[in-house]
Amino acid sequence: MDLAAFFKENPTVALGFSGGADSSYLLYSALHYGAKVKAYYVRTSFQPQFELDDALRMAKHLGADMNVIETDVLSVPGVAQNPSDRCYYCKTAIFSLVRQRAGNDGYPVLIDGTNASDDAGDRPGMTALKELSIRSPLKECGISKSEVRRLSREAGLFTWDKPAYACLATRIPAGTVITEDALQRIEHAEDSLFAMGFTDFRVRMTGNAAKIQLPVSQIPMALDRREEILEKLQPAFESVLLDMAGRRNQEI
Repeated sequence: MDLAAFFKENPTVALGFSGGADSSYLLYSALHYGAKVKAYYVRTSFQPQFELDDALRMAKHLGADMNVIETDVLSVPGVAQNPSDRCYYCKTAIFSLVRQRAGNDGYPVLIDGTNASDDAGDRPGMTALKELSIRSPLKECGISKSEVRRLSREAGLFTWDKPAYACLATRIPAGTVITEDALQRIEHAEDSLFAMGFTDFRVRMTGNAAKIQLPVSQIPMALDRREEILEKLQPAFESVLLDMAGRRNQEI
């Protein structure tokens, strides 16, 4: 099956939309192949502001119908406690909310941007999607992440080279309770580093310290700008650490 066939068989769909490369290309494809599609972005404290900004920008660029749903994800049982399978509870809550809203709006099929490169092994969020019968057209059609980027570039989508971005909750170690304050401090720290020119990095919390993980190529720049980094981050953290090994997992 290819995407043209998928959207011919499923001409009316709701999309769980993040504004990332995968869901953006899927939204483009649904429109390109003539489907009636509505994008649903669920705004929680786990998503930084730039993700919503990107989603709104893409929907406007494509002329797509987009709905923003606000929810307090930390009130969902099993989320704030941050167990190792936190993503299962979070995805279940978010996609259940989207399914209900989409059903009320007249969209019977709910899809998401999981691609053929995404490994379901030890990923609780994927289990939640399966249990909720969420369709993943990119995965079903064998379209990998690299193909998404190539096809997005050909389609003129600004997300073609957007780095993979995991939610802010992944910056807090499993077993450590997640709070609004911690999420806000992490978002502020990452916004500050991004404004300084750093890219594709993470700021992780270890106790009350911020541990910066950068691509190896950007570590010299961080050392050169040490004082500026401390000035930006230290008010929110007791200490600021730099992981000299660099980022090893680019997905989380």
